[in-house]
Amino acid sequence: MKRIEEKVKYSHVEIKKDKSFFFDHVHIVWDEQITFHQSDEWEITYIITGSGTRVIGDAMETFSKGEIILLPPKLPHGWYFDEYDHDDEGKIENITIIFPDALLEKCSGTFPETKAAIKKFKNIDKGMSLKGVALEKVQYLMLSMTTQNDMEQLSTLILILFQIACSDEMHVVGFREKQSRSTLKMQEIHRFILTHYHRKISLDEAASYIGMNRSSFCTFFKKEKGKTFFETLNEYRINCACLMLRETLKPVSEICFAVGFNDIPYFNRTFKKFKGVTPKNYREASNKS
Repeated sequence: MKRIEEKVKYSHVEIKKDKSFFFDHVHIVWDEQITFHQSDEWEITYIITGSGTRVIGDAMETFSKGEIILLPPKLPHGWYFDEYDHDDEGKIENITIIFPDALLEKCSGTFPETKAAIKKFKNIDKGMSLKGVALEKVQYLMLSMTTQNDMEQLSTLILILFQIACSDEMHVVGFREKQSRSTLKMQEIHRFILTHYHRKISLDEAASYIGMNRSSFCTFFKKEKGKTFFETLNEYRINCACLMLRETLKPVSEICFAVGFNDIPYFNRTFKKFKGVTPKNYREASNKS
């Protein structure tokens, strides 16, 4: 079987000579987003429309519209949007701000008022997701940048950096461990699950994907994750189902097959095992909130 994205792509964004950062507001078809990559710059991403799965460093999680993620330099990442969640034009929308470490140094050296906040900001070495008041404020600020001129965008970016640096409402969403052989193999398995979760997968197929036999694969996976491959696969499938229950009006039966289950009663039992409620009750609770 052909492996996909075995190596992270290096992505370089050319920042114009008359700018100190890169601002990108895109409205594109769901599968046009750049795949797993890394760069030497800081990155802040705001998902306005769309949902799916994000891979940041060694972590793979689902995401929904509204999230804002801060990524330090050299941390591999990729957003994989689901086909079913889009606007009336069939497109997803997000805002990305990319800036070099030199911008932080210049702000700190030029404006003493920013020094303490910049120092706290530079101590961030993991992928972080904004929450609470900070999330709401930065959402507003990033949206406002879409109608601003260069000078206004720069001042708004400084406000964004301040909001992030002073926030205690963030949580870790990704980090990069030392690239041992086992870490690299687990990254490959994550990407395999990400690409094939919607169909039937056998242990032999998953094992051969990373060049192992079935027995060795089961032992390796349980040691690395603390649970079996199928427990991990089903947990991911259920998380994808939760996204579809929240973000779409598709019937539960259609969602069941879309995330890789081929038996509705088994899907319902598995869903309740992981979430404590039935898919129907989960959707009702999400709609109320």
